[in-house]
Amino acid sequence: MARSGPARLFLSPPHMGGGEQAHVAEAFASNYIAPLGPQVNAFEAAFAEATGIAHCLAVASGTAAMHLALHCLGVGPGDLVLASSLTFIGSVSPARLLGAELAFVDSAPGTWNMDPDMLREALTRLASEGRRVKAVIPTDIYGQCADYARLLDVCAPFGVPVVADCAESMGARAYVPDSDDSLHAGAWPGLAASIFSFNGNKIITTSGGGMLASHDAELIARARKLSQQAREPAPHYEHAELGYNYRLSNILAAIGLGQLDMLEARVAQKRRVFRWYKELLREEPGLSLMPEAPTGRGNRWLTVIQLGQDFGAAPETVRQALEAQNIESRPLWKPMHLQPVFAGCRAFPCAVAETLFHHGLCLPSGTAMTREDVERVAEVVHRTGVAGRKQASCSAT
Repeated sequence: MARSGPARLFLSPPHMGGGEQAHVAEAFASNYIAPLGPQVNAFEAAFAEATGIAHCLAVASGTAAMHLALHCLGVGPGDLVLASSLTFIGSVSPARLLGAELAFVDSAPGTWNMDPDMLREALTRLASEGRRVKAVIPTDIYGQCADYARLLDVCAPFGVPVVADCAESMGARAYVPDSDDSLHAGAWPGLAASIFSFNGNKIITTSGGGMLASHDAELIARARKLSQQAREPAPHYEHAELGYNYRLSNILAAIGLGQLDMLEARVAQKRRVFRWYKELLREEPGLSLMPEAPTGRGNRWLTVIQLGQDFGAAPETVRQALEAQNIESRPLWKPMHLQPVFAGCRAFPCAVAETLFHHGLCLPSGTAMTREDVERVAEVVHRTGVAGRKQASCSAT
């Protein structure tokens, strides 16, 4: 039986702009249906222009992009990779798949991104133990650029390359110090590579897919070869090493071209949704929203709240209340050092990441949301908090 009542509000659903169909029609007309084709080439070129990262490789997922980046940096068995603990597993699983050891670094309370000071402590301690870190992976959490400049400064004395996980931050900007300029997420000079995701819930989507981008032409050329089964330049199929089947479909690249045209509009709407939530929830006791780092402009991929004791209800109580009204919400990423699959991995103190996870909730943030949709969500959040505080007051008396 179909569920009655208001239409479901999803967390971050795909939002087509209309131009995608024309690009897909071109792909069908050209009969380039399999991976590779003119739409893939055009998507890579358009992505490079949009981000300012000269060399781009369209692949099957953001995880595939990370796998290729780490492979090209020589990550392998016996190596150590440091990563943000507050992240999605696709950011770090490729390191383990390559045989490397993982260790996790905490978030900064004012940005939720990797804490540069904690990273310095971790690198210093590991160096004193004779351990050399092969790569550092900071995540642009919920669409906010990490402090690339400070992270690179911290890593430089140790000679450690930085791979930026920009899966959530397409359209975000990082401010250039002492200037009025800004750079697109992942475009900061000195980054070894940056990875992006076009999963269905991202700010622009190809339904699935990702991009590996770098200022290093040789790294992208190497990754491009590996992404095509490491085929050698011969008329027959010649292979001197093992590679991967990671290339993006020409059809999906066509969707990406249409989505890329809408990027700035999507960022503007995500930020508008955040402002609506901020306005509607500003009087709620014990409730705060994710801060914006002074070092950039986030894309507000998801609006994320923190609920303190004064709010009166736990995040899970709010999530269930929203679900009862056919509204999807979700806890924050469970930190990687708490994941069973990474039990035994080293974690430098990650108290901030743990606190954010235990007190946080991601609210619906789709780019097609109206003011009325946001009001509908905010009202449930408000009622749940009021009910919780009333119940606590009655219990106290």
